[in-house]
Amino acid sequence: MAEERLTRAIEEGMNLSKRIYFGKQNSNKNFSVSPPQHFVMEKKLSAASSFNHSSYLLPTSPMVYAVISDPLMVDNPDIPSYQPHIHGKCVPPALIPLHMKEISMEIDCFLDTAFVTVTGVWRVHCIKRNRSCFSRLVVPMSEQGSVLGVEVDVSERSYTTQLVPMEENMDRPKLTKSHRGGFLTPEMFALTIPQAEGGSNISVKISWSQKLSFNNGQFSLSIPFKFPEFIIPPGEGNSKVEKIKLNVDSGTGTEVLGMKASHPIKIARKQVGRLECLYEAEVSTWSQTEFSFSYAISCTMVSSCDITGGLLLHSPSKQDLDQREMFCFYLFPGKNTSKKVFRKEVVFLIDISGSMQGKPLESVKEALFASLMNLNQDDSFNLIAFSGETLLFSSSLQLATTETIEQATQWMQANFVTGGGTNILQPLSQAMEMLSNMFDSDSIPHIFLITDGSVENEKHICELVRNQVATRGSRFPRISTFGIGIHCNHYFLQMLALIGKGHHGAALHPDLIEIQFQRLYTTASSTVLANIVVDKLNHLGAIEVYPRYIPDLSSGNPLIVSGRYKGEFPDSLKVSGFLSDMSNFTIDLKPQRAKGISLDRVVAKKQIDLLTAQAWLSQSKELEEKVVQISLQSSVPSEYTRMILSQTEREKQASESVGLQEVHKVNLEKLVNPKGHGIILLRSLGYGFGNIKATADNVFPGFGDPLFPDSASDPISKAASNFCAKYCDCCCCMCFIRTCSRVNDQCAIVLTQLCAALSCFGCLNCCVDLCCDF
Repeated sequence: MAEERLTRAIEEGMNLSKRIYFGKQNSNKNFSVSPPQHFVMEKKLSAASSFNHSSYLLPTSPMVYAVISDPLMVDNPDIPSYQPHIHGKCVPPALIPLHMKEISMEIDCFLDTAFVTVTGVWRVHCIKRNRSCFSRLVVPMSEQGSVLGVEVDVSERSYTTQLVPMEENMDRPKLTKSHRGGFLTPEMFALTIPQAEGGSNISVKISWSQKLSFNNGQFSLSIPFKFPEFIIPPGEGNSKVEKIKLNVDSGTGTEVLGMKASHPIKIARKQVGRLECLYEAEVSTWSQTEFSFSYAISCTMVSSCDITGGLLLHSPSKQDLDQREMFCFYLFPGKNTSKKVFRKEVVFLIDISGSMQGKPLESVKEALFASLMNLNQDDSFNLIAFSGETLLFSSSLQLATTETIEQATQWMQANFVTGGGTNILQPLSQAMEMLSNMFDSDSIPHIFLITDGSVENEKHICELVRNQVATRGSRFPRISTFGIGIHCNHYFLQMLALIGKGHHGAALHPDLIEIQFQRLYTTASSTVLANIVVDKLNHLGAIEVYPRYIPDLSSGNPLIVSGRYKGEFPDSLKVSGFLSDMSNFTIDLKPQRAKGISLDRVVAKKQIDLLTAQAWLSQSKELEEKVVQISLQSSVPSEYTRMILSQTEREKQASESVGLQEVHKVNLEKLVNPKGHGIILLRSLGYGFGNIKATADNVFPGFGDPLFPDSASDPISKAASNFCAKYCDCCCCMCFIRTCSRVNDQCAIVLTQLCAALSCFGCLNCCVDLCCDF
């Protein structure tokens, strides 16, 4: 697992940091990056247990680490000290957390999207003055986060990320070796920065966007901002200042109310529809808690206002290649809407193919049990498990009584046995037929498809469902999809959910399955306004709407619809639908000009996902080019663009910076060579379009290949290092030698000769320095 690899690298870095001397005045102060004392005892535990106990080392805030492959470079650049000699290399490289000198964060919230920018300065305090090393930036964020850009200044060089169009030969094996950035996990972005000299400062600015949560009429967001004590620079005279700036824009001039935050932010400026808050303090220790906040807008604070909405218009910038006008309308469910949801008729389709064995299927069972327990007794449900064949819990839907749910739980335990291939069409057809005549006046039928695989007939499935929707209209069941891992085609699942007027969710890591599926289920099944229709849009010229099929409004999720048009927008927009008591609901939305944050940035991520799904289905090159345009303009990554890290010398930056036009012309062989154009190709930040072969072979639905593979190529030194690391986990090589006295003579001779051979590579000296001082 990526988390375990990262934690072990940081553990080794913590051990190496004990070589750093900070001077007599700090000898009695805990300014070293050493972990707490109980870490010593963990070295005697098993590997798995050690990871569980040391997982506290995983970053809970933006962090920068020195990448150490040669232990000899570790020392205080200001106060050189005598260092015992160490032979050999660190394989894989160790990570020493750098001291942080400054940190600030700015957050802009608009509708359901937050744009986060973190700026910080870290000092390379652990490398000799005449040496340099790579550094690694690691930023934890939400799984739904999209990295928008990174800027780094170190010594006389600057590094900047930017997006470029995807080219066919970018993913050749020869080029993939240059990957030095991407997502370590679905919730952790990492980037390697070359050549940081000992004693230098590394200035980092990273921006990303993520979705705000919505619950009971309130928006909320949490951002990792909890810094460990061991990154505090030594010395009592170093002042530390934290800054957080929070801007909230309601969009249509409605008042922002009920602001709550984890840190003591103060309102710096308040206007109708806009709130500016600021937190700035000189601190002795960096923030020890994540930054979280919540707020509501005035209309959602009033109990009589269950559903409210707004309509925004926005003109494109001169740089926008699409010069059509933009519109965006939204509906927000109020505080009381959760009590007025439609009755549910639900069929769960669960993939039990061979690749779901173990953690994935166990997590799905837990998530299904929680979903069944949330059904009301007048709701009904059924379960269909599928691989190459299908297994039905019942031939028809059953009421969600306590007894029936208990029977379904026992049925899952007995029948969820993994094996076989993946056939999605058969169970989906059975579910659609089962729900064909179940649309009562006060209920909505739902299908939830859970899978970790791709199949060859995905486009046929989409066309079949599209034809069914055209035939049956609003009586067709809602289809929501949930993809596990990277082998399934998330754009097929998105398209299927789009046609079925449902929702799509994903868990790119097995540990996230339960929480992400519950989020999807709550959103999709808590419908408060169904069969939404928008009048007057068809009168506009060159109209384009995202999403094309407007989904229902749920109690836990705002509905946001955007698009482009030509012509004169009407004076009002009429949006109507049906409530759970089958009464009509109508709201007239008056257009207002969007101010502040550009509307195209807010809706870019959703538009890119929807257009990518449509491009996949239609195989349209025109749609692919459209995705590229939106991606480059908004800095939101896509399947058809790749992120690069470009390097420029500071004094030459103005004249030699690499622009988009130049990037288009560079040779890819040189593009990945930092000595050529100073450009490094980063790992793709998209989902991909699935892997049919991996599905057929029942490959476990992992997150992907390791982002940062072992750097050493020497197999002998790597073997020696791995041998040393393995035995250091339980004691050390010296302790291993002592065990020779407790075995028979022949075994003792073999073990002693082996240890003597390894000592030629400095393994034993390294163990003495790093382990035996415990």
